[in-house]
Amino acid sequence: MKILVAGGAGYVGSVLAPLLMERGHEVLVADQCWFGNGLPASVPVVETDLFALDDAALAGFDRVVFLAGLSNDPMAEYDPAMNFIQNGALPAYLAFRAKQAGVGRFIYGSSCSVYGYTLDKLYNEDAPVTCPYPYGISKLQGERGVLQMGEDGFSVIALRQGTVNGHSPRMRFDLIVNTMCKSARTTGRITVNNPAIWRPLIDVRDTSEAFLRAVEADPGVSGVFNVAKDNYTVGQVAERVAEALKRLTGQSTEIEVLHRHDLRNYKVDCAQARAVLGFSPQRDIEEMVLSLHEHWDEYGDPEEERYHNIRVFKRLHPGLSAPVSLLPGT
Repeated sequence: MKILVAGGAGYVGSVLAPLLMERGHEVLVADQCWFGNGLPASVPVVETDLFALDDAALAGFDRVVFLAGLSNDPMAEYDPAMNFIQNGALPAYLAFRAKQAGVGRFIYGSSCSVYGYTLDKLYNEDAPVTCPYPYGISKLQGERGVLQMGEDGFSVIALRQGTVNGHSPRMRFDLIVNTMCKSARTTGRITVNNPAIWRPLIDVRDTSEAFLRAVEADPGVSGVFNVAKDNYTVGQVAERVAEALKRLTGQSTEIEVLHRHDLRNYKVDCAQARAVLGFSPQRDIEEMVLSLHEHWDEYGDPEEERYHNIRVFKRLHPGLSAPVSLLPGT
């Protein structure tokens, strides 16, 4: 198939795009390249504002995969206006254009962040979505915007991803396992704000496999799917990262627990992705840590700006507008 990967030069896309090509698909990446380009030279890239793509630009594609938008809570809270545009309006716009262009399927990279605080329940795709923060709200808006366009001949799939971790050619050290590895390797310590909070995790290679399954699924498949390897408390993640590094390097790691309150707490049921997409992720926390260990010498200084999305984003967008008062005489 001919596939457009929107936002495909980043952390997930630089793993997914080569995987799609290995499967024999023709791939084109369209990306603003805010965070550089981690793709091999064999993957064609068009650097563009995605709002500039119309139905003429999308004509001839069989699939559009949406990986663009603001990628985490810090970016969303730094610039909520851009967050709602990029995560809510942009996917809906591209899905609308893709449908006009005759594309057969639109696949939206969503997030388990939409669940918010789950009160220690295991949530499937029909569970309430209650996140009160800009990032989770905007990802849900993106989902709803694209899903409402689904009909016969235009399939729409939204993948609610757990926190993605592990090595990518466009590396990030602002993700839970990656951050803990960085801290342990550079300081000998992992700091845990709240050890009891739950998070679903997935390796970047596995989430790329989930997108591949969505691309190749039967034409009649549409809907929302949770994708994660498993659910872990943050305390469990710290312990397993420290244990894995001990085996790999012999290094001991101190775990510092602060017991700070956190309003984000969710664990998810991924049975629907297994049943419908045939997706069963293979890589646990230990394999995420191993992938980082194998590439550690390539990273240089893991505190460099390029490894932290919020730092790059602030440099690119420093001039947020001052608040406008609507009170008379001010």
